[in-house]
Amino acid sequence: MDKHVFTALALAGALTLSACATERVSPPAAQPAKPAASQAAAESQAAAQQEANLFIVFDEERGRYYIFGDPALYRIFLETGEVALTRAFIGEGPEGTSLVFGLTKEDAKDAGRPTPAERLYKGQATPSGPFYGEVLKGGRYYVFFTWPDMADYLKHGEVLLTYTEIGVGPNGETVIYALNKNTAKEGRPEAAIKRFHALHPKKATAAN
Repeated sequence: MDKHVFTALALAGALTLSACATERVSPPAAQPAKPAASQAAAESQAAAQQEANLFIVFDEERGRYYIFGDPALYRIFLETGEVALTRAFIGEGPEGTSLVFGLTKEDAKDAGRPTPAERLYKGQATPSGPFYGEVLKGGRYYVFFTWPDMADYLKHGEVLLTYTEIGVGPNGETVIYALNKNTAKEGRPEAAIKRFHALHPKKATAAN
């Protein structure tokens, strides 16, 4: 190849590489601002993904499981031992016990529609977002912060991996936090402990 031709090709190649390099470092075009309506919709969707709850109390005297999906209704039952609106399933619980689902006024408006707590308990639905559950049985609270852990407990009646705190319940009960091979690596389940105590604040004691 002619020396001058080779030099011209080399210069052309250098110019091409230089142009490519210039294109790569040039700043990207400014992105249009996200429409306010789209941002509001995203925030609304995030807010709608509320925590799913399942609370179960085993009443040894009555031989019943009381089951709630609403935290406020659950607290009322813990304080009074009663709930105004319920739907019962006789003999459908563990070892033939009865299941009594607490209903809110909204739940009671559609008597034929299963409540979220019924669907969760019966395995007809699974939470799509955050989850928190409790079982109060035998004077102990069993706390679950993943649905698979609670579903496994409901199926087998035991928890293999736990973190236990003695005497920290609202009336001095032992609280047992269910763990799994992943959550056990984190040690003390701080978020679940905080959630438990927010749901069961200590009662102030009168001064002597």
